[in-house]
Amino acid sequence: MSYTLGLHELGDGCHAYLQPDGGWGWSNAGLIVGDGASLLVDTLFDLKITQRMLDSMSTVTRGAPISTVVNTHANGDHYYGNELVVGANIVASAATAHEMTEVPPAMLAALNSAPGEIGDLFRHFFGEFDFEGITPVLPTTTFTGTYNFEVGGRAIELVEVGPAHTQGDTLVFVPDAKTVYTGDILFIGGTPVVWVGPLDNWIAACDLICAADVDHIVPGHGPLTDKAGVTAIRDYLTFVQDEATERFNGGMDAWDAARDIALNGFEKWGEFGRLAVNVDTVYRTLNTTHKSPDVVEQFRRMFALELKH
Repeated sequence: MSYTLGLHELGDGCHAYLQPDGGWGWSNAGLIVGDGASLLVDTLFDLKITQRMLDSMSTVTRGAPISTVVNTHANGDHYYGNELVVGANIVASAATAHEMTEVPPAMLAALNSAPGEIGDLFRHFFGEFDFEGITPVLPTTTFTGTYNFEVGGRAIELVEVGPAHTQGDTLVFVPDAKTVYTGDILFIGGTPVVWVGPLDNWIAACDLICAADVDHIVPGHGPLTDKAGVTAIRDYLTFVQDEATERFNGGMDAWDAARDIALNGFEKWGEFGRLAVNVDTVYRTLNTTHKSPDVVEQFRRMFALELKH
């Protein structure tokens, strides 16, 4: 299936909404159509692009309105558009619901319009998005662990695999269609960013997907993939964990370690500067007293790593 902007039919009433190139903020979403009702997996980063997505779905949802939204995690590119799905039951893990309050859209709007170096930095990553006027709409239903329910007569299985990328990452399984929507457990063609960790949880989530009876795998960013794509993400995470742990044991500082690691081909993936955050997360896992840099410094480091290559 071609990797193009828009709604792609997977079969059995499942669809993927893809946003190339899958870089910062350009996330995917999903639509699962049942009898008279549909489920939307994630909204998008701002109101304009979320409305564009909903418009593209309108011929399908006219006869099966969106009754439920599942937010796979707390990053804004997967929930800032919630307000446009009026009246829907919004489902997320309890950890996701709590984390959603930490980075409101107004914060990103302020950073994107800030003067000087900070504004330039955030516009480099997020300048294509409009965070003004967004009203955060939080989940109405939360769960921990697993949550099984039906939409339009179709069984939906939610499995919480966080903390990993974020505090409460969730996989959305549609068993009768052998389909899984992974949220940001999968970045295909791009580099995963481990904001929370531990990496072991993310690796376990990859193993869970590979063991599942699924034919269609919709990542949070990038093109549709298969289990080989999942294994590639797993390989990256184990590589980072091993390389960072070796340098931690050798007494190297986390930022020095990130600059010291040779990516051995992984630099061909987009956003490879995320290694800086990922190494820091390994250090924080190995030493609970390790103090991570603030978010501005994290973005500075990611930008600096990518300039180095």
